[in-house]
Amino acid sequence: MATTFGPYTPVRQAGNVFFVSGQVGVDTQMKTASQNVAAQAEQALANMKRVLEDAGLSMNHVVKTTVFLTDMGNFAKFNEVYEKHFDAPRPARSAVAVYELPRVAGDTTLLVEIEAVAYKEQA
Repeated sequence: MATTFGPYTPVRQAGNVFFVSGQVGVDTQMKTASQNVAAQAEQALANMKRVLEDAGLSMNHVVKTTVFLTDMGNFAKFNEVYEKHFDAPRPARSAVAVYELPRVAGDTTLLVEIEAVAYKEQA
């Protein structure tokens, strides 16, 4: 089961559409995060994969993501990681800069958060 850091649901279904709450680069077992954007992106995507799997989905079901970065200077490094986690055609995506992200891992500064929309046809 996915770990949450607040009063929200990790994934919510509405018909064939699944809304995945923002995933951050925190190791949910250790409650720690790297200070490196690539490592945080890897962890955020691993967390997303686990949330999707808990809902009977895979990364291939993702049709849209929104990426929040605290520094657009990290955009290229983030893209290198992101591109490895999605097969073509990749999801539609927006990426925005934000002032900061919640501190859910002690004093660790979070650098990236990723939310997603997934679609699965009814069986």
